[in-house]
Amino acid sequence: MTNFTSTETTPRLLVVATGNPGKVVEMQEYLTDLNLQLELKPKDLEIEETGETFLANACLKASEVAKATEKWAIADDSGLAVDALDGRPGIYSARYAPTVAEQIERVLRELADNPNRQAQFVCALAIARPDGTIVLKTEGICRGEILYSPRGNGGFGYDPIFYVPSEEKTFAEMSPEMKRSLSHRGEAFKILLPQIKAMCG
Repeated sequence: MTNFTSTETTPRLLVVATGNPGKVVEMQEYLTDLNLQLELKPKDLEIEETGETFLANACLKASEVAKATEKWAIADDSGLAVDALDGRPGIYSARYAPTVAEQIERVLRELADNPNRQAQFVCALAIARPDGTIVLKTEGICRGEILYSPRGNGGFGYDPIFYVPSEEKTFAEMSPEMKRSLSHRGEAFKILLPQIKAMCG
């Protein structure tokens, strides 16, 4: 398998298939032990997410960004899947309503008083070569429950209503370090990191 670069002393570059600088910072936290440099995709490069699963969308974004930039690329696709809502909002998590507050309100409204509050956060990750070939892909899952009302001020998105029973906290109540170790994204990177290290070897 081809290495990212020809020498160990040169920083390896991964283009992150996102326009969100915060996501780049978050990914960098998981990759601190590797000699990897991350950069945002070009602002004018938009990828339509036409996949029907998180993994399909992650692969699509990584491949298209890699081909467009002619560089290695990494992409993630993540969201909330609620059991009693047949997996919704799923891949539409970020588009479930115009604002985050309305997204949370819609999920709570659709669940109403349903006693089945089981849900999971899912994160799919994919890495593509400069020619668009997907070389690594994985998926991480964090199971939890949906509360009846939001709790906590941290995190983002659906974090205030996603409760992890083992910690007795929502994602929004956790420290960044705790959330990073338990979250769906953390689980995905735990699987992916050894594979990246082997590839970079």
